[in-house]
Amino acid sequence: MISQFKPAWWMTNRHVQTIMPRFFRPSHTTRYQLELLDTPDKDFLELAWSLPKDDNAPLAIVLHGLEGNINSFYAKGMMKALKKQGFSVVLMHFRNCSTEANRLPRAYHSGETGDLDFLLRHLKQQLPNRPMVAVGFSLGANVLAKYLGEQGEQCLLKAAAIVSAPYELSASCQVIRKSLAKIYQKYLLDRMKQSMTRKLPQIKQQLALTPEQLADIDDLWDFDNQLTAPLHGFSGAEDYYQQASAKPYLIKIARPTLLIHAKDDPMLSIKAVPTRQEVSEHVTLRVSEKGGHVGFISGNNPFKPVYWLEHAIPQYFKQQLESL
Repeated sequence: MISQFKPAWWMTNRHVQTIMPRFFRPSHTTRYQLELLDTPDKDFLELAWSLPKDDNAPLAIVLHGLEGNINSFYAKGMMKALKKQGFSVVLMHFRNCSTEANRLPRAYHSGETGDLDFLLRHLKQQLPNRPMVAVGFSLGANVLAKYLGEQGEQCLLKAAAIVSAPYELSASCQVIRKSLAKIYQKYLLDRMKQSMTRKLPQIKQQLALTPEQLADIDDLWDFDNQLTAPLHGFSGAEDYYQQASAKPYLIKIARPTLLIHAKDDPMLSIKAVPTRQEVSEHVTLRVSEKGGHVGFISGNNPFKPVYWLEHAIPQYFKQQLESL
């Protein structure tokens, strides 16, 4: 049984839970090997495999958040924790979050599940006897939740964990635009614009956008309206938000899924908090009063923070695989 999260007494503030964890581990590392996997549309996915690989271990797939990568503190921590619990772990970089820019104009977005589906089918074909689980954070959690609902009983995963997913993208966008004096919005936009700048040669095939115009975008909704939506076949930002939000898919999940969310998440709307009636019987809800966004730091000693996610999620996966 996965216990409910209780925040550290010295980290009850939602912004502290969200921001501080990345500063606790300045030298935190994990050994990995990069692999380029060609996609059917003649692009590629960059995978980061934890080392050493175990040829007989169950597989755990990690999905990062918006503009995340193998160096994101939560990704490295979870990969190391899963590896320690006997899993072979691989992180899938979403397109254009990899070392090199992707070849095609399209990048990734909160509802793009095709690459995840392709990866899982590839892994299942290559390693048919290895059970697979997956954990997603933030944007990656929304992608994973939507994928689980889309696939239903056909899902190739044995279990999943969803952490701090936006679920209601339009409402959550409005929160990010205002939260903490717009600091979260600026942080995300700076990373998104930097990432897209290196793709301008590919993007110009679809969008007439100059480097100066890209640099001038100072609003998350505008970025999605001018880039994310048209690059991925949506009519605008609100059309993208409606079609990509994972909340309608939660009731269709047919695999054991641990859903972790904090009511005080400063980057997501309260509308994103799922209720028991909105999720399927296969979902274990762990909605806490506090925890921030991909924070969930507990423990009694400020010099030894406990990363609750890195205990709860591997424990949940082991329980589910042992019950098969």
